[in-house]
Amino acid sequence: MAAWKQILFAIAILMAAAVAGYMFVPGSAATLARLALGSVENPATATGSIGGQEEQGARAVSVVTAPVSTATINDRLSAIGTGRARATVSVTPYGSGRLTELLVQSGAHVETGQVIARLDSATEEIAVDRARAARDDAVARVERIRQLRTSNAATQVQLTDAELALRNAELTLHDAEVALDRRSVTSPITGIVGILPIEAGNYVTSQTSIATIDDRSSILVDFHVPERFAAMIEIGAPVRATPLANPNREYAGTVTAIDNRVDEKSRTLWVQATIANPSDSLRAGMSFQIAMQFPGESYPAVSPLAVQWGSEGAFIWAVEDGKAKRVPVRIIQRNTESVLVDAPILAGSIVVTEGVQSVREGGGVRIAGDPARTVGADG
Repeated sequence: MAAWKQILFAIAILMAAAVAGYMFVPGSAATLARLALGSVENPATATGSIGGQEEQGARAVSVVTAPVSTATINDRLSAIGTGRARATVSVTPYGSGRLTELLVQSGAHVETGQVIARLDSATEEIAVDRARAARDDAVARVERIRQLRTSNAATQVQLTDAELALRNAELTLHDAEVALDRRSVTSPITGIVGILPIEAGNYVTSQTSIATIDDRSSILVDFHVPERFAAMIEIGAPVRATPLANPNREYAGTVTAIDNRVDEKSRTLWVQATIANPSDSLRAGMSFQIAMQFPGESYPAVSPLAVQWGSEGAFIWAVEDGKAKRVPVRIIQRNTESVLVDAPILAGSIVVTEGVQSVREGGGVRIAGDPARTVGADG
């Protein structure tokens, strides 16, 4: 290459470097001014280069913001519960013997005290007759001695012994009648008879279940709630129960029992609700979706993009009077579209969601797409 071409090439490179230095090196304009070489303002330090009028080198950064809303947590409870009858009794006889007859069928409605089965009772009937005869004899003996006592033909001691014998005879008769009565198996509650496990003619003992009777006038639903709701559950609180087998039906009920402790393994509290069942459409063993409402706790909710992390923990950038303010926060709950925080910030406040890398404490910000909110440092 000729020498003059090399010289021109070198001059071009030097001119390009000079222009670049003037354009991008801060303070170059002031230096040139002092040397009387130029007074044009350096674009790198020119005011208003990023979103608004600024003074003395302060820069307003363009950001995207979102308003703070309010969200409530712990205001509703959803749990799965299992229903059982208001009362369930497995009926067994008092003694052993041959079952002579069953007086009910599966599905029958029985009342309290109704006889549902009988055992052979020949021996007990004989015992009653024998005790009744002994009682009658004791009564007659007391009458004779009383008559003799009026004529002093019998002593007071004889009369006392006769009256004692009568009392014992009456007790013996009562005992025999009770034994005979217990050969009849009665229902202890009002309810519906389940499937009968035995038939007439079977030999039964005091451990044999004759029938199972359910009182389904109301259904008890047992369910467990997380321990954070333990202080909110109260007796009489309303509940809504939806059978999983029939989600189109919903039943109203109330809390009727609360356990006295939280299970240390599952960290849940056992709660029992009662649901009226006047139409007898519910059965013991059914599963229910239980729903309850509570006042809950309200917290500010911000966009997940607004939450930043620093050496002191989580924080957000709030916009107040056109300036950025760092607000420390404590994360309460993360949701898909928002993060609930504990922070000194009100609903409706503006927080930065995009452009947070350029935001500084007290720095001016320009909300993108909103020229009316363009602000600077001091003018």
